[in-house]
Amino acid sequence: VQLVESGGDSVQAGKSLTLSCTASGFPDNYYCFGWFRQAPGKEREGVAAMNRDGTLSHARSLKGRFTISRDNAKSTHYLQMNDLEPEDTAMYFCAAGRAYPCLPVAGLFPSWGQGTQVTVS
Repeated sequence: VQLVESGGDSVQAGKSLTLSCTASGFPDNYYCFGWFRQAPGKEREGVAAMNRDGTLSHARSLKGRFTISRDNAKSTHYLQMNDLEPEDTAMYFCAAGRAYPCLPVAGLFPSWGQGTQVTVS
């Protein structure tokens, strides 16, 4: 099983970025996918999660700036990030699991990607 993130970049505040997470080798019962982030010296923080039936969950602290979505045909999940702030600087990870309800809580996800760096200045 493998999760590969991409799309991280260095951008100026106020700009947008879209991260991608392509999954391969997962059994059908892995139906919960999430995005997390971790800044240096801080704990991993849940950003958003999405169930196979389309149920979404986003961290309230992000005030609607971030949105999770998916393309089933490409086995890919996305994280659209708008109006980026310097505080959004972190390594962003995608994760997969079987939790129900599907919530952006790190302990619910057994499989993780290597991460993609987002830097906002």
